[in-house]
Amino acid sequence: MTTPSTHAIGPDFNTPIEKRYFEDYVPGSTYTYGSITVTEQAILRFAGEFDTQDIHTDPEAAATGPFGGLIASGWHTASVMMRLYADHYVSKVASLASPGIDELRWPRPVRPGDSLSIRTTVRSARPSRSKPDRGLVLTDVEVLDQHGETVLTLTAMNLLLRRDQQ
Repeated sequence: MTTPSTHAIGPDFNTPIEKRYFEDYVPGSTYTYGSITVTEQAILRFAGEFDTQDIHTDPEAAATGPFGGLIASGWHTASVMMRLYADHYVSKVASLASPGIDELRWPRPVRPGDSLSIRTTVRSARPSRSKPDRGLVLTDVEVLDQHGETVLTLTAMNLLLRRDQQ
């Protein structure tokens, strides 16, 4: 894998990630960040440790398999998503935790040489009813390859501190 780029592709938040709070996540806002190129070596290394299916670990066997070649594990793709998400999207000062993700899908395989970026859309942001110092942000995340094809989708949940409660 190559080192991720450190910039937004298009519009970015008005507030830098080091000063971003719940209030900065405005429903309907979309941001794109990237990219990371997934190499054959990275696919083999990740799969050798975490997902030892032949379609991820053995280029010769994968060539005769259902995808006609080596593909990255979906969990590898999710890890690339998380790297870009943590580096560019989720607050460095207000993030408390994530209670989970919903609707994880891998609609297309990732192949050696694919460059991945993420597109995030704030679905909703609501203050907590029980803890007024925080809120819950739901974000639709798409991982896109270099052709703009979607290779992963999910909805992320993040608990974030509120600026006006600090």
